[in-house]
Amino acid sequence: RRIHVVSSEQAMQRITRLALALATVVALASPALVHAQAMSSAEPFKVGTFEIGGASTVGLVLRDALIIDIGAANTALEIDPMYAHVNAPADMLELIGQYEYGLKYRLYEIVNNVVGNDLLGADYVHRVDDVGILPPVMYPSKIMNAAVNFYTHACEGCSEADLAARTQQRKENRGVPYLFLKPTRGAVIGSGADIVLPYGRDRIEWEVELAIVFGRAGKYISAARAYDHVFGYTVAMDISDRGGRPPGGYGSGSDWFVGKGHDTFAPQGPWIVPKEFYGDPMERLHQSLVIDGVTVQEARAGDMIHNIPELIEYASSLITVFPGDVLQSGTSGGTGAGRVQRATGSGYLQAGETIQATIEGIGTLRHTVVAEDSVPDDLSGAQLPPVRSYRRGGN
Repeated sequence: RRIHVVSSEQAMQRITRLALALATVVALASPALVHAQAMSSAEPFKVGTFEIGGASTVGLVLRDALIIDIGAANTALEIDPMYAHVNAPADMLELIGQYEYGLKYRLYEIVNNVVGNDLLGADYVHRVDDVGILPPVMYPSKIMNAAVNFYTHACEGCSEADLAARTQQRKENRGVPYLFLKPTRGAVIGSGADIVLPYGRDRIEWEVELAIVFGRAGKYISAARAYDHVFGYTVAMDISDRGGRPPGGYGSGSDWFVGKGHDTFAPQGPWIVPKEFYGDPMERLHQSLVIDGVTVQEARAGDMIHNIPELIEYASSLITVFPGDVLQSGTSGGTGAGRVQRATGSGYLQAGETIQATIEGIGTLRHTVVAEDSVPDDLSGAQLPPVRSYRRGGN
């Protein structure tokens, strides 16, 4: 009897052919095991950070009314073997960093599963009123703010003729943007948290602003490529202390840290809209701010001096931007000399007032204003003093 000897190479080829044939049979017999990753979402969504069951949790926002716990929803989804394992983000910075590297499609799958299979009553879906709203990003490595970037803010209290003339002058000589940094942790608060007027600081103003949240790192990002680095958009306020610094010592009058750096002076939220669900902010932006029912600010993107791509190019020419960093595009008229009087009769924020900042298509920040009524009695005197100690007519 003849013995047919098969080489190791031939044996491996036969094994490979058999494996491929078997895989084909299994796939044809069980099409449910073959799953194409979702490339679109059944509904637009937003993302935010929420307190659920006492823990900080990243969630998907549907219809501005329902919060999906991403981690719990992902675990439930993966019970079905047709879905591959994907690590759920631990926080918003991780979500933003992974979004364009596959996580976006898993979030689409979660939404499609919840909406398509009528799971809005699942235990990982919560009503927005039943959770705490935290700042979306806890915390950005930096917040860059554009100063005087709306024509109406550059001419507060002007007549229409003066505004038109000043606007034309500025259009002919726009220069480059003016940016300043604002603190993050301590200053950043989420919707619903109190805005605190520091002790004796009685010249506090408001500014509603669109906040651009970066999704990709970059340096020297051209205006033409700017939106490639954007993750999404959120609502922000730049609360500002116009009391200045006391006389004496180094410098006098204006002080950007005094003006912008107090605790609670950087509200952000209530959530972030990924850019694919918002569109071009230079066409869509409509922002407003209301205090005790009185609209004090309202503007559209056409009032901007430097547009968003230009702001991104300028900011990234100074410093590298990273995922989760925030760039605020500036505010419009309705502060300073152009402020609208409210029931309190004051041009500045007063304890007890409620303030709401809204950007159409994103959401609304809601805050109550409270005031510190004292400071520790063991301070040496090196602290920032009350405005009334060096200026008259604080209100």
